Amino acid sequence: MGVVTRDVDTATGQTDAEIISRMHGDPELFGAIFDRYYPAIHGYANRRLGRDLADDIAAETFLVAFDHWRRYDTAHHSARPWLFGIASNLIAGHQRTEARQYRALARADQVATADPDSLDGPADRVAVRLDAQAVRGRLAAALGEIAPGDREVVLLIAWADLTCEEVARALEVPAGTVRSRLHRARRRLRAALGGADPTATGEDSQ
Repeated sequence: MGVVTRDVDTATGQTDAEIISRMHGDPELFGAIFDRYYPAIHGYANRRLGRDLADDIAAETFLVAFDHWRRYDTAHHSARPWLFGIASNLIAGHQRTEARQYRALARADQVATADPDSLDGPADRVAVRLDAQAVRGRLAAALGEIAPGDREVVLLIAWADLTCEEVARALEVPAGTVRSRLHRARRRLRAALGGADPTATGEDSQ
């Protein structure tokens, strides 16, 4: 089965960079970028901050992107790292909310483990919906204890499906810094989870 390139429009064969370069004549073409990436940006923000703030973060991400599309470096075919970089900057302004989210998820998981019939409330329902790779119990607590910069890197790789090189572009830091933060974050997670790391991806083998 062939691999579908995520930064190419399957209908037109155009890359994100090609679409953005054509916006000089037709800014409304940005709608194709919005349609392509809004679900991923919203889903990422939802995992980080919850549904209420996810709507605002996703909307503002694309407002910022549209305001600055002329600065986009079309040498990069995929706009995905650029958009996640904008979203990450916006999410960084809600660190306290994110910390509360992790604490709520950790508590909800403890309740579910002790008494599955007692689940009642938004945080509890969120915890139940998350799959095996998502924040649960000790993982939620561990993520809450990791330095924000390290957490940003590990979650962009695990949840946004970016490579280290793409994260470096998103955060505008050297790739070596990304790899250092990733290693530090994974070490902390494994220590907290007895050697397990539910956020691990193929990026670890690179």
